[in-house]
Amino acid sequence: MYIHQYTCISPQQKDENVNLEHIVPSQDGKYLAQEPVLQGVPPAMVRRMSKSVRIGIGAGLPLIKDNKPNGIIIGTANGGMEDCIKFLNQIIDFEEGLLTPGSFVQGTPNAIAGQLSLITKNQNYNATHVHNGLSFENALLDAFMLIKDNPQTSYLLGGVDEISSYNYNIETLGGWYDTRLTNENLYMAQLPATIAGEGATMFMVSGVPHNAVARVSAIEFFHATDATYVQQRVADFLKQHDVALNETIFISGENGDVRALPFYEHCEAILDTSIPIIRFKHIVGEYPTAIAYGLWLACHMLQTQQPLPTHFYKRKGTDIPIKNFLLYNQYHGKQHSLMLVTG
Repeated sequence: MYIHQYTCISPQQKDENVNLEHIVPSQDGKYLAQEPVLQGVPPAMVRRMSKSVRIGIGAGLPLIKDNKPNGIIIGTANGGMEDCIKFLNQIIDFEEGLLTPGSFVQGTPNAIAGQLSLITKNQNYNATHVHNGLSFENALLDAFMLIKDNPQTSYLLGGVDEISSYNYNIETLGGWYDTRLTNENLYMAQLPATIAGEGATMFMVSGVPHNAVARVSAIEFFHATDATYVQQRVADFLKQHDVALNETIFISGENGDVRALPFYEHCEAILDTSIPIIRFKHIVGEYPTAIAYGLWLACHMLQTQQPLPTHFYKRKGTDIPIKNFLLYNQYHGKQHSLMLVTG
């Protein structure tokens, strides 16, 4: 599967002007995505949109406004949870009486893919995958299988999640987030928690190699709680796909949570010390579809053929050609994914 175009809205950027040297700091243990300017979308429609829909449309619309893909496939763990909770509260407040439908419509997970299709009048395949920390991976696998059946087709593939007050409070009580953490001390604080993040990342994919930026050669995801088992799965993945490790950059989903650190350390133990290791959650935070930003970084490096700023590197390694990437991510110590990306 080939990636032809890519874009993202994150806490660091909201358009094509990318400055990865400068870091927008986190605030109160959160990394909030910057609000996009939705050109061509009626203001009345924008006002009714939840944040996940706004950033999803802001990232996806530039890729499909001038061409019509054969489908729109989105991965999201919660969709517009903030609006969903508003609607549930209305049921109680108004005793199941006259409820405003806007919060319900904008609060469903499929609202992002649905709004993109409505705005562009795209009546083709439309799907949303909701699998918590493997939502984007399932969306990617869906596109992968569709393209394998018909390589000439193209799809808008995306991963979107927002920070809702409901989810943030529940996750904080569960010990997953801590306001003492900042983007500066995330990897050094050694706390059993991380920073909450949000964002929207979109890709135009097809089975046609012409003018492609990158190729997703393989993907694998699974559930596990044992770091040794994860290490073995990574080793088997590398062997199965005959990955040239001396020409591969490792993009790690390390998020500063000491409980998850053994998973990443076991994966790094397989790699030679010359292999560069890149981390990215100090600039976007942790959220279920954060691995989509890791894929965005791989595409960015392949297109520019330039190394990233120093703050991304856990280990600089040696200078190697920018052409192969191994992405590994875990979510809540249970859901794991591997992705092989080549130029």
